Amino acid sequence: MVILPGERVPIARLLGFLEHGERMAHVCAQRQAALAPDPKACRFLTTQARQEAMHAVVFRGAIAWLAPRHLGEAPFLPALEDYRRLLTEALDRGDWLESLLAEQVILEGLGEAILTRIESGLEKRQAPFRRLRRVLLHQEEAHHEFGRRVLERAMAEGSRELDDLRLRTQDYLALTESMVLALCDLFETIEEDAAAWAADVRTFLPIWLTA
Repeated sequence: MVILPGERVPIARLLGFLEHGERMAHVCAQRQAALAPDPKACRFLTTQARQEAMHAVVFRGAIAWLAPRHLGEAPFLPALEDYRRLLTEALDRGDWLESLLAEQVILEGLGEAILTRIESGLEKRQAPFRRLRRVLLHQEEAHHEFGRRVLERAMAEGSRELDDLRLRTQDYLALTESMVLALCDLFETIEEDAAAWAADVRTFLPIWLTA
């Protein structure tokens, strides 16, 4: 295993941020399952909720292995709390499409982007649990793709809400960029470019949503 001593704490803190996001996604998917318009979507979201809870446990275990003294020490990010507030308000309104935009499309897109970059770094460092890491990434991809499909179907059906969603997208994206840039010190410690990570999430968004 080739993780340098000075990299253990910043990687653990970055995983703490991801753990926090997974717990938020777990609660969101549970609430979305109750809003789902059909049994198939409800089953998918119920499964996603279980998977998000498992992801949080995996990240917590990795933190305990890397830097046990920093267990539970996720960086406080006001932008993440603002994101949670906007998402909770959408769920409270029963806004199915906005909840998918915020959780499956943008937040899962951010998670997928970060995990993809982390996976590249862990491969270089010969990290263990490669199969488990790939399972987590595959599940993030599936959650993200689910949200994209539903929104694209709504677009094809001519939903009037999509213009509002395009405007709302900018609010959520601004918060994700703030989250990542607030972690600049962690990225610099492991020689990664925070701005590039923040820009990555846009590559996971459908073009019609950001046009």
